[in-house]
Formats: sequence, structure tokens, C-alpha cells
Amino acid sequence: MIRVRAAREMPASAERTWALLTDWESHSRWIPATRVTVLAGDGGIGTRFVGRSALGPIGFDDPMTVTVLDPPTDGSAGRCEIVKTGRVVLGTAGFTVAPTGPGSCTATWWEDVEVAPGALTRWADPLAARVAAYGFARVLDAAAAELAADPRRP
Repeated sequence: MIRVRAAREMPASAERTWALLTDWESHSRWIPATRVTVLAGDGGIGTRFVGRSALGPIGFDDPMTVTVLDPPTDGSAGRCEIVKTGRVVLGTAGFTVAPTGPGSCTATWWEDVEVAPGALTRWADPLAARVAAYGFARVLDAAAAELAADPRRP
């Protein structure tokens, strides 16, 4: 099992950050070599989407379904959870968005996943977790930069 956590201060309100992170297809702008496509749903609970990660013709699909979607309200943190149901990556993932001020918040991205086939890949879990944590931190940095560049701040 690969357990990954990455957190970043975001230069926008919890509500704006939440809106950006739950715009599933926007993840395509921050995750290298990945295109996210919504397959079904309106963005809320039950929405199904897939991240297609590829370098040239070699790649894999990472299908996901939103199972929890509680936006931040009245100064409380929001929480999103998804289940990953692919042939390569299985498990759960999500994020929280916690307000830290009127125009700032902390976004925390987490994943508890297994790369199939687990019996063959488990030996690489510690390295995969470190690489994934670094990558997720860069993804949050890219989302933060997009929020910072938006003239509608906070």
C-alpha cells in the first residue's frame, strides 16, 4: 500500500480553492503527461472521471468515482474522497481544503493506493510513495500558482 500526503498553503479562499480542485478536468493543467476527462456526472458525488497518463503510446487509465464531496462552509474544512477502480491503480484518494484566513487556506492531497499487480510491485512502494509525494506537492504548487495569477483573488 502506498500512502501519500502533500499539503500546501493556497493563496485564495477555501471556497475558490475548492472550486478549482473539484473542476476535475482542470487537473490536466497540473499533472504532467495526464489528461483528465469526466465520463459521467455533474461534478458531485457519483461523478466518474478518468486520468489518462501516457508518454507517447505507452500509458494507462486511472478511472475514479467521487464518493464524498463536502465543500468548506462557515470556516470549516471541506473534504473530497474518490475511489480508484482501475486495473493499474486501486484504492482511495482525496483532498481537504481548510480555511486559514479570508484569502488563504491549506489544501492537503492524500492517496492510499496499490499499484497492480501488488505482489510484483510492493517492493517499490517506499520509493513510489516518495516520488508521488513530491509529484503531488508540485501539482498543488501549480494549482496555487493558477490561483495566485487569477485577478479575481481572494
